[in-house]
Amino acid sequence: MISKVQSDILKLKKENDVAILAHSYQAKEIAEIADVVGDSFQLSLMAQKAKQKNILLCGVHFMAETAKMLSPDKRVFLANQLAGCPMAEQMEPELIEQVKKMEPERTVVAYINTTAKLKAVCDVCVTSSTAVKIVNRIENDKLLFIPDCNLGDYVQKQVPNKDIKILQGGCPIHAAVTLKDLDDAKAMHPNALVLVHPECIPAVVEKADYVGSTSGIVEYAKKSNHKEFIIGTEISIAETLQYECMDKEFYILSKKIVCPNMKLTTLVDVYKSVKGVNDGSAFEIVMTDEEIAKSRKCIDEMIRLGS
Repeated sequence: MISKVQSDILKLKKENDVAILAHSYQAKEIAEIADVVGDSFQLSLMAQKAKQKNILLCGVHFMAETAKMLSPDKRVFLANQLAGCPMAEQMEPELIEQVKKMEPERTVVAYINTTAKLKAVCDVCVTSSTAVKIVNRIENDKLLFIPDCNLGDYVQKQVPNKDIKILQGGCPIHAAVTLKDLDDAKAMHPNALVLVHPECIPAVVEKADYVGSTSGIVEYAKKSNHKEFIIGTEISIAETLQYECMDKEFYILSKKIVCPNMKLTTLVDVYKSVKGVNDGSAFEIVMTDEEIAKSRKCIDEMIRLGS
């Protein structure tokens, strides 16, 4: 049944000129029929390069928004319209505007995991893989980092010469992992290297053998000569690595690291979306030219500083 649905999707995406972009946390059956699989920013860049006029994003809402900002001439769809992101949605633009009024000398640095409305009041975006590099390159030494306090703490420690104000926010899934979880996993697999995402709490990050983005964790594990790894990010990454490196062992850091929003998208959602891009039944990301222009400024600055 799954292979039949996959076959139908592959046929429909050609007929309807659709590129399917799937986040790394998506289910394997979705990744198998995607044109590109990657982290949020990788998908946005690939949306620009795609020759198709329609982009179907299998991930969460802010990712589809970012793809639309970078490809305003294309139609961008989200496979499941309920797939949001608690971190991206937890801060309102009004809050940041108030902080900016109190401390106008600070450059506002936004993690890419933010809504378009929030990006519109920020100065520069960063990803987990580029945050340290970009913060280092910002001329101003006084910064405001939002919304992930754990990533902000990691960046602050890597760039101690900067004065970084951090607001309390972040990914509730990664932040739920405790030091006990890490110690328990290490006790079960004492020879395994611990690879974690910087959205985890500082105590967990400090005990990791490698800290990096989703794509960074995958690449590190693939290239390493080590044979055992504890993966401290969404559990789907451990599964992906199990398939791609069958000569190595991959264990989850904690069974709590499951993103319910990422799990909302099903293969049937993808099928219905690819089928419905022309009849109005697929969920399209609609933004005005003004909204795109305002929210894209910080992304363009990220690309400038990160290149």
